[in-house]
Amino acid sequence: MLSVVGRPLSSWRVSGALCKATVAMADTLAKIPDVEIDPEGTFKYILVRVTVKDGDVHKDIVRGTKSAQYHNHIFEKVSPAMEALGMECKCLGGGKLEHNSQAKKLRVFGESTGFGKADHSVSVEKLKSAFGDYEVTCSDDTK
Repeated sequence: MLSVVGRPLSSWRVSGALCKATVAMADTLAKIPDVEIDPEGTFKYILVRVTVKDGDVHKDIVRGTKSAQYHNHIFEKVSPAMEALGMECKCLGGGKLEHNSQAKKLRVFGESTGFGKADHSVSVEKLKSAFGDYEVTCSDDTK
């Protein structure tokens, strides 16, 4: 690479800047909560893969709310928020969550008509990590 005056630029400075940017994006990715769901009730949820733009560093997140009539309504809120952080999103599927905060239980089940069934085992692991004192179960029931 040549500078404006025709002299070679130090490649370590360019790659160093890229490295700092990549580290900063990875830090941003790490700060995104793995799970954000409503505190109570039965509602739709989606499993989303969040990737650093133009990169291959990613993580999967769970998002769910009873305010969403359809699974895509959740994605339509998550995607722009992640893009604002310099991330790209892909919905990996959906289902439903039954959250009983008094009994400290979460049940993952069902599927999304539009996005297909999420890998509930991934969702369960994310939920267990976020809700360590909960009983988290999964079933193939649709209701």
